[in-house]
Amino acid sequence: MTWLDALSMVRAAFKGDGAPFLSTASIVSGLRSMAQGTNDSEDGSGNKSSSDEAARSARLGSLNQRLSEIRDGRRTRTDQPGDGSGDGAARASAIARGFRLSSELVAGVVVGALIGWGFDRLLSTSPFGLIVFFLLGFAAGVLNVVRSAGAGQDRTDR
Repeated sequence: MTWLDALSMVRAAFKGDGAPFLSTASIVSGLRSMAQGTNDSEDGSGNKSSSDEAARSARLGSLNQRLSEIRDGRRTRTDQPGDGSGDGAARASAIARGFRLSSELVAGVVVGALIGWGFDRLLSTSPFGLIVFFLLGFAAGVLNVVRSAGAGQDRTDR
């Protein structure tokens, strides 16, 4: 198959009724016919029947009543003192504790790396001081996190 054959197949697929794509006029005329179908009522006079209006009004009233019951139920649940305000404060406290623990770990690593870099500059032992003190800083950071988190308290209480 050559590229000319492929091109003719593509043209034939898009050609259809002679227009390559749907024209705007055909789309607009289709929308108008759909809109005209919704305006016609059963008797063709253009006026809505009163039974349809009454049924819609009753359904809307029932829906409004159910929605107001659901809203009232939600209000009473959120107005309870133990649920709403304490949950947000506990979540904020947990986030603050997480930031504190992560900053202690990062600070230990950064301080250890800086001390190691300083020893390497003074004693020209590059990169051994940086590597050793980086690992020591990491260990100190993990130890601080464990102490702050309270995991080490069980052993000291005995």
